[in-house]
This record gives sequence, structure tokens and C-alpha cells, in this order.
Amino acid sequence: MTYRKKLIEVALPLEAINVASAREKSIRHGHPSTLHLWWARRPLAAARAVIFTSLVDDPDSPDALPAFVEACKQLPKGANAAVEDTPRMRLFDFIERLVTWEATTDEAILTTARELIMIATEGNPPPLLDPFAGGGSIPLEAQRLGLEAHASDLNPVAVMINKAQIEIPPRFANMPPINPDARAAMFGENAKSDAEWRSAAGLAADVRYYGAWMREKAWEKIGHLYPTHNGETVIAWIWARMVKSPNPAVNAYVPLVRSFELNKKKGRRAWVEPTIDLLKDDNTTHDIKFVVRREEDGFPTNFIETTMNRQGAQCLISGVPITWDYIRAQGKAKAIRARLIAIVTEGANGRNYHSSTDSQEKLANSARPDWRPSGEIPYNQSNPGQTNTVRYGLDDWGDLFTERQALALDTFSSLVLEAREQIYSDAIKAGFSELGQGITNGGNGAKAYAEAVSVFLAFAIDKSANLWSSVTSWMNDRGAFRETFARQALPMVWDFAEANPFSDSGGNFSLYIERISDAIEFIYTGGQVGHVKQQDATKIQSNLNYMISTDPPYYDNIGYADLSDFFYVWLRRSIRDLYPDIFGTLLVPKAAELIANPYRFGGNRKAATEFFENGLYATFLGMRKYVVNTYPITVYYAFKQSEEDQNSSENSAAVEQRASTGWETLLSGLIGAGFSINGTWPVRTEGAGRIISLGTNALASSIVLVCRPRPEDAPTSSRRAFVDAMRRELPAALKNMQSGNIAPVDLAQASIGPGMAIYSRYSKVLEADGSPMSIRAALGLINQELDAYLAEQDGDIDADTRFAVAWFQQFGFNEGEFGLADNLARAKNTSVDGVSRAGIVQSGRGKVKLLHWRDYDPGSWDPQQDKRPTVWEATHHLIERLNTHGETGSAALMTKMPSDMAAEARTLAYRLYSICERKGWAEHARDYNALVISWAGIGEEAARLKQAREAGDATQQTRLFE
Repeated sequence: MTYRKKLIEVALPLEAINVASAREKSIRHGHPSTLHLWWARRPLAAARAVIFTSLVDDPDSPDALPAFVEACKQLPKGANAAVEDTPRMRLFDFIERLVTWEATTDEAILTTARELIMIATEGNPPPLLDPFAGGGSIPLEAQRLGLEAHASDLNPVAVMINKAQIEIPPRFANMPPINPDARAAMFGENAKSDAEWRSAAGLAADVRYYGAWMREKAWEKIGHLYPTHNGETVIAWIWARMVKSPNPAVNAYVPLVRSFELNKKKGRRAWVEPTIDLLKDDNTTHDIKFVVRREEDGFPTNFIETTMNRQGAQCLISGVPITWDYIRAQGKAKAIRARLIAIVTEGANGRNYHSSTDSQEKLANSARPDWRPSGEIPYNQSNPGQTNTVRYGLDDWGDLFTERQALALDTFSSLVLEAREQIYSDAIKAGFSELGQGITNGGNGAKAYAEAVSVFLAFAIDKSANLWSSVTSWMNDRGAFRETFARQALPMVWDFAEANPFSDSGGNFSLYIERISDAIEFIYTGGQVGHVKQQDATKIQSNLNYMISTDPPYYDNIGYADLSDFFYVWLRRSIRDLYPDIFGTLLVPKAAELIANPYRFGGNRKAATEFFENGLYATFLGMRKYVVNTYPITVYYAFKQSEEDQNSSENSAAVEQRASTGWETLLSGLIGAGFSINGTWPVRTEGAGRIISLGTNALASSIVLVCRPRPEDAPTSSRRAFVDAMRRELPAALKNMQSGNIAPVDLAQASIGPGMAIYSRYSKVLEADGSPMSIRAALGLINQELDAYLAEQDGDIDADTRFAVAWFQQFGFNEGEFGLADNLARAKNTSVDGVSRAGIVQSGRGKVKLLHWRDYDPGSWDPQQDKRPTVWEATHHLIERLNTHGETGSAALMTKMPSDMAAEARTLAYRLYSICERKGWAEHARDYNALVISWAGIGEEAARLKQAREAGDATQQTRLFE
């Protein structure tokens, strides 16, 4: 089958995509991640770029649509086109603008993107399906780009997140709010017209209003349980878990506290000082008082920072060790208690810290919720840290909340129904039809609108639960809460922080309503109503064909079905009647979740692996059945499994083996299901310029695989023919990548794509003994060919630089023997004296050493005056200027270089990075990586400087004739 190559199959402005993806991590206001927590969202920038470049042709390809090529030529010229003005480079410049956060709501940029898609698809863009929709980034960006978005997931929480993003906002877009305050204001002096309530602004305004309504009603019901302290609003109550001392002579409960320090900031330090009281004359019964001290009291020399240690804890009264086994046994017996140890209030000048009081503690303990969630918390013995609370007796979802927390959450949850009834009444008054279907049946009248708003109100309860649990801690370096799911796990927290739902600081209900409302306004920027359903990805059923982009599970990574029960129990309580099918089970379905988790198979790792591999294969078979062949499918794979891996007790070899196994499983599943792999693009959530170390830590956050259906009659091939094909085709593909300024750190992973494209075009590649070549063997050969390609580029550079590269491979920037250098120099058709005069090495006392860029005199080199200029010098002087004067400094130097020398300097940077990667020289690797990823900016600035210089020369020539 022939098809036009899409841009993603050829080249990408990868660094710009990665920079935008990394930046998203620091954006909170309006980001969809603030709508509801999900653990593994793909960055919007990456999803937008992948979808867009999967739809549009490579405009430099001979078979690109002429109309699309012409449209690309009309795009504004940016940094890439300033260096090389081709249609592809102009499209790169546009994509670099498209992936920015600002473009999320920039109608001009989005309109251009949709127009380019319409041209490239000849007016018939395909619907997009993501069968593992999760946090919903991919369907949301498909909708933003004008596609009909379809999302499915097995997990009910993920299904609801996607409905809240692509189904609900479009259905009620461009409508004014219906709440009484907004309606009254519409007829006031500064009234907004209906037309001014663009996109989902009206819906967001109603979520704000009815969220505030719920807060007022909740205060009426439970406000008495949240008193002020010393006339100030309480932000947090700090509690410590208590366990009975194992020393029978003590006869008291003692605290399990990670840190008694409340505030570490200089000038504001505060801490809890425990004091021991005897309650009986026989010295057998003790009590502990907790007194808050402040910096003005003087910091004690004998400050007790913690009672916890690696072996467990220590009895504060007797000093007797408290083992983990003892603590766990007490937890299982439900014998662990909690004591209030401090109170944090909002004062006129910031946080104030107070000693706990009996009245505050008794009031908190007097709460009696009518309902609390129930259901066993799953426990994975192969990954106990995932739900660590189970080991200490908090083994039911209801155990994670104190009495007052459970009462608050249930109160707000019950108010969702009351709010819905109020919204329905107000919507009818605002002119909505009182007839019509509910939201699940596609309605758009008063009933459906009330239900739509109540979904977001229910989300606010889920967000509140993330901070209103007894596994929320206090960050004493920031004076703020650390939420329950600060990591992809449910940790055990010993000294926990209870938030005040009615404060004006972090953790209050109004804050979550505001964040959700902000997200609603940003989420919807046009497009048709999306389609979301709960579906097992291994059993895709549809009457449509799709373009497919998806982010499947990663082998034995986090079990999201286990963790999402935390939110599911509250969502089910709030809106089960709206979505009875989605919330039909007591807890999230787990048996069908696609993950290689041995604990779900009685500890049988082989059975777990087979389940995962078979499920992934079935999913890919279904995708092949329903894919639109005109466009490639894209599949994300996370190399970095999770934050827990970084803190895991597993050794690095075990982690690397799991990552490798998952990677090979994914490739095998795709190829086995009849796909060929045409591209692999590394996507980071940290810029490629921020490489800290090499090896596993330099891997991208995700790899995006670009795939096409393989013809049914694909031939077999031999190992030799496979290698020959790579040697013919890989250089051109790698050159395309380098022309797009792909970062050297990403080149090895990206080169897998064109290599696997050759491997997977065959039904089989046979080894010499007739056995099928494994994926691992193919990856090894691809890496060999990448090394050979980079080494071959040495032949195009000057002899002095060839010597320097060979010496660098052996010694780096360290000294070596003169005799070895002399032999190597002769072999490279130069001499040690020659390379020394060329300014590449220092030679003396029988030793030879390459000059590092720091060894050069800053700004001293002028290639136009150098009688023996080399590419090695050019590369390292460019790095020196980049480090000392930024891109402008490097650009000024580049203007003095012949164009071929500048191009060779960039090529050499790739080569030297590759050497550093193999040697583990992270510091040197950063220099070469930084030069390449800055190349477009340097080139653009050099072109500007050259143009300014030429304009100045022309002005001077004119003056000579005046």
C-alpha cells in the first residue's frame, strides 16, 4: 500500500516540543490536570504535536500535496527557516508556536492548525480514538485541533475525567450562566451579552456559584466543628499517631513522629516540644504533653526532632526500641491512636503555630459521620510501597479518614444532590427546557445542565479528599500541605495534617472549586462534542475507523485501578445515580486491568506476564482492525516507569531489566499484530538540555512509536539483507533527524524508529540458523549502525580533527603518552606538532592533552585569521561562547566561519556526545548536547548579525559616493 509520508514519519522539531512539555509541569492555573488528579498524563504539548504531525504531510517529500506545500511556504519565517528556508522548516517554526502553553487558547494559531489539517486531509480529517484515555490529554488535544474525539478506558475515574473534558463543556458551550447572581448582572450597567460568554465560561461561572452555595450549606451543617483558635482561622490541625509503649513499665501511648518541627524558615521557626507527666504516684502511668515553641523562645540544644528511625521508632518516655513488627501488629489490631499535637492558624503576618488544646481535640473527636467509604485497599506484596498503609492496619478505604474528615466529605457529597436540584430550578428560570433527557442520554435541557454542573462539584470533593485524609502531611519547609498522592502511591504518614475545609488558605473547598472552574474555562477552545465510553481496550468494538493515538499501560508499572479506588468511592457516592452503568461496581474493576502484576495472579510472575502480553497483543489486533490506513498510529511508551523507581530498593540492573522487558513486549506486540514501526521519538518532561547523568537517567520520559499496518503478504528477510538495508537507508533518515536539530541525547532512541521500520517491514528476519531474529538482537544491530554512521562522518573533516576525535575516544581531556599520540597522528596524516600549532592539544614533558573549551582564551579565536583552522576548534570555541555569552556570542563567531565549517561543527558535536554517552562522561556530554539544541537560535541570530553587517557596509559604500 502506498501513502503520503506524514511529518512525524520523517522529522520533528523535537527540542521545542520537549521544552514545551517540560514547562507544563510548572503550570497550574487552568491546566486540565487541576480538574482531577490522574497519575500519568501525557503533556498537552506532546499530544498536540504528535496528532498534528501525524495528520500533515512532510512538505519536503516529493509526494506531498501541492496545496499543502504551498500553505507551508506562506507560514511566517522563524528560527529554523532563517537557517534553511524550506517548507519543512517553516512548518517546524509554526509547530514550535503551536506547542506552547499560550497556543492552548490562541484562536489565531489554532485556526491555522485546523486549516493546515483540512488541507492535508483534503477536507476529510479522521476521527481520533484513544482506547487507553487515562487523564485525557490525547482526546482533548484532538478536539482542540478540530477532530472528532473518541476516548475509552476501563477505569471509571478516567472515563469521568474524559467526559468532563471532551463531552460536557462542548455541549453547553457559548452559553451564559444560569445562577441568580449572574442573571441579575446581565441586566445591570456593566452587563455581559450572551456572546461574551465564550466557550465554557458560563459553565465555569455556574460551577463557581454553586460551589460557593455548597460551602455555605456545609458550614451551616458542620461549621461548629471547625472553630477558630485565639481568634484566628485554623489552617491545619497537626496530629501524631500514637502506639502503646512496648515497655510495660511505662503504661502509656507514645508518639510516632517523623518531625516535631513545624516551620523551618529562619526567623519563623516553630516546633513541638513533648514533655512527660506522671499521672500516678507509683511512677507507672505517664502522659505526654505537646507544647509549641517558637524561635523567640530559643532553639533547644537537646531538640527532639523525631521518634522514628530505620528500625521503627523509640519510646519517648523510656527509650525502648519500638520495632516495625510491633507497630504493624498494633496497627492490625486497630490499636494505633491519634493525638492532636499542634494547631496552625492564619495570622495577620502569616502562619502562626500554637499548642494543642483538649477542647480542640475533643471537638474533632466528637464528629460522627452517617456514612464513610468501605472496601478493601489492595495490597501488592511485590510492591508494598504502593499501598503502604495496609501494613499498618489502614486496610479499608474508610480507615484513611478521621471522623471529622469523613463527616466533612460526606456532608459535601450529600450536598451535590441538593445543589443539582437548585441548579435545575434556576436553569428553568433562566429559560432552559424543563423537559428533555439527562446528560447520559445526550440531553441539553435543565436536567442535563444541572447534572453537568454536579459532575464538576463532585470532582471538587475528590480533590478535597486528596488533602482531607489522614495520610496528608505537613511540609515544614513551606508551611503547606503535602497531598495524599504527592507520589504515585499511598504512603503511611505518622504525623499528619488535617485541613480546614472552611479556611481561606490551602486545602479549603473553595480553592478546589476555583481551580476546577479555571480549568473548565481553559479546556474547551472549540470543536464538536466528544465521545467517551467505558470499554476494555482488548475488546474494541466500533462501527467507525479511526486515527489512533494512545498511551497504553507499561508492563508492571503502577496499578491505577488500585489507587483510583480512593477517588472512586467518593465519586460513586456523589453521582452514582447519574451514571449507574459506570458506577455499577462497589470498587474500580481490576481483573481486566492490563498490567503484569504478579499479586493478581497469586504471585505467579509468568502468568502475570502472559496476561499482559496477550492483552496488549489483542489490543493491537483490534487497533489494526479499526485504524484508518491513511494515517499512522502513535503509541506512547514510558521508559521512566514512575517516581517510585527512583526511590525503590531494587538495584538499577533490575529496574533496567524491567524497563527493557516492557519495551521489547510493546515492540513485539505491535509487530506481531501486523504493524510496522516507522518512527520512535523521545518525548521528555524535562528539556534535553538538562541532562544530569547518562545511561538510564538520560532516557526520555516517553517514546512515541509511529506505526503503519504491515501488508499481509510482507516477505521474510535474512540478517545480512536486514543489515544491508539499514546501511542503505539509515544514513538518510538520521540526516533528516539531525537537520531538525534533534538533541544528541535523543538521537539513539530516535534512531530506533527508522531501524525498526526496516526490521518490521518484513514478516520475519531470519538468523543464519533459520531462527527468527529477536527484537533485542535487532535493537543491538540498529545501535551498531548508528555508531558506524557517526564514525563515518569523521572522514569528512580535517585530519587534525580526526586525530582529536580518536584521541578523545581513548583519553577524553586527560593526559596521554607522547608516543601514543605520535603514532595516532601519523595514522591520521598529521603530527603532534601540527595539532599543537593548530590549537588542539598541549604537548610537553612527554605528555599530550586535548584542550578543553575552558582552556581557550575567551573570545580570542578568529577563524578568518587562523592559518590552520579546524572543526575541533570551531566546535569548542562555539561551546565556549555559548557558555560565556549565550547564543548571541556563538552567533557572532559563526558569522566568521565558512558555512561548511559551521555545519561540520554541529556534526562533530553529535559524534562527541555519542562518545561521551558510551564513556559515561556526563559533564562533557552536556556541552555537546547544549550546542546542538541551541543551533537553531544561534543560526537565526547569526543570520541577523550578518544581515545587519551587510546593511552597514552598503550604507558606508553609499556615503563614499556622496
